[in-house]
Amino acid sequence: MDVAQAAPNTVFLAGDEAGLYLQATTCHVWSPTGQTPVVRTDPGRAKTNFYGTLNLQTGQEIAMRSDIMNAEVSAQHLESILETNPDTPILLFWDRAPWHRGKPIDNVLEEHPRLEIIFFPSASPDLNPQEHVWKAVRKEVSHNHLEARLPKLADRFLNNLNSTTFKSSFLEKYGYSVICSMFK
Repeated sequence: MDVAQAAPNTVFLAGDEAGLYLQATTCHVWSPTGQTPVVRTDPGRAKTNFYGTLNLQTGQEIAMRSDIMNAEVSAQHLESILETNPDTPILLFWDRAPWHRGKPIDNVLEEHPRLEIIFFPSASPDLNPQEHVWKAVRKEVSHNHLEARLPKLADRFLNNLNSTTFKSSFLEKYGYSVICSMFK
């Protein structure tokens, strides 16, 4: 947490991407005895993606929808993170997805030295707090849904991301408040 010592106003973020299908995911549901609940199925594989970044201090989400995931779109999402947090140092925890590397990402980092990225270890989604956000929003929006159109479901998913505060214990787990209190 050298960043917390050198720049105590640093914004700490965790980012990730997720896909959303029209196919409803099922989870536990109550129904009257003898009345099997109906869950809509979709024979297609229509899909959209979301970039999501959790502010680990406030629980606010920065999210955007995209039909593709590549370095160019990842760079656009980084730009939206920078716009949301102007004039502030940013430390982003990110996984090692292939679309998190490349010239578009390098360009954003060169243009904005206040943004620093720390990569999670390979194959460790359990460390990323953004994974808990995806789980919560899927439970709220896409489990057992009856939506017939993907764009409408995606709008609900994005709206839930941007209007909900998600608590995370990630910083506390690694001693953030203790370190920051030493430099106030």
